[in-house]
Amino acid sequence: MTAVTGRGAPAERGETRIADRVVAKIAAQAAKEAVAERPEAGAAPRATVTVHRDTARVRVSLELGYPCDIGRRCRAVRRRVAERVEALAGMEVPEVAVRVERLHPTGAGAAPEGSIR
Repeated sequence: MTAVTGRGAPAERGETRIADRVVAKIAAQAAKEAVAERPEAGAAPRATVTVHRDTARVRVSLELGYPCDIGRRCRAVRRRVAERVEALAGMEVPEVAVRVERLHPTGAGAAPEGSIR
């Protein structure tokens, strides 16, 4: 086997850039996985991303069924999005902002636990 001459180490040959829209698709899919069940009339989660070098700041918009523990669901989305973007794109994710745009009733006459009808 002969060595190839004239080629530097892989890190010296160039760089890999991942487009913001690709990272946004990863984030949206991760949010969809974290929510698990989308309301019947609900739209799929959407994400926008700003990438600067190896850092991605993510904003996710989603719709949830109601009643639910909104805080717990948003924490799950933040965690899943950060994990997946770091794993698949190799970027640090210091911020994942989650915006709940709409709540959809999960059943006719559904009331949250502990409420009086």
